[in-house]
Amino acid sequence: MPAPRTCVVIPARLNSTRLPGKMLLRETGRTLIEHTHAAALGARLPSAVVVATDHEDIAAEVRRFGGTAVMTREDHRSGADRVAEVARRTPGFDLFVNLQGDEPEIDPAAIDTVIEQLATDHSAEVATLAAPLRDPERLRDPANVKVVFDHSGRALYFSRSPIPFVRDALSASGPDEPALFHHHVGLYAYRREFLLRLSGLPQSPLERAENLEQLRFLQAGATIRVGVIPQAAAGIDTATDYAAFVRRSSRRTAA
Repeated sequence: MPAPRTCVVIPARLNSTRLPGKMLLRETGRTLIEHTHAAALGARLPSAVVVATDHEDIAAEVRRFGGTAVMTREDHRSGADRVAEVARRTPGFDLFVNLQGDEPEIDPAAIDTVIEQLATDHSAEVATLAAPLRDPERLRDPANVKVVFDHSGRALYFSRSPIPFVRDALSASGPDEPALFHHHVGLYAYRREFLLRLSGLPQSPLERAENLEQLRFLQAGATIRVGVIPQAAAGIDTATDYAAFVRRSSRRTAA
């Protein structure tokens, strides 16, 4: 069977709540969206990489550095809905990867991993990633989404709360044992058919309660495959995050 043709879609909105205009920040000499696009190009398995945006300024920047930009509606509820619009307008691809534009340090190997998860599990409509979580502070932080999955790697639930709840502290995993807790890495691969059905899925009660779009998929009966990677890259949500990214970039350049 031939390998599935895969398109990486990078949703990139201009107006971010916590860091407006972050996609066009360029203190490193390159814009944030260019960094993320370059990382996506480093993956082996995708056939194409496109940026899905709602603003001409971002589209112009993508064209400037030689990328492909697709203009999409402004009123999408989530990144998955924006990727779904691209899927409807872009025939010829079997799988679509949703890579957030504020992930400039994503490991290209992680993109290949999420594609492989979906390509090898034909019963799954969606694939995503997780990383071991051992820091108690991050475990309690609702901004860090947690996931639990079964022995075959299929998601059972995602939550902003610490899951699983540990009734007996002695049952928690130690530093030399497999991790009990996992941080959800917000990188997704979808089958094209699932994306075409996505706009018809109503927002679910669990999705509204936790503000997590993947719970809409689970409540609709979709199977989500979860691949485990050693660690997650740091996304850029705030000015502090961006300043730290600039410092890391400077150190890499100096080295």
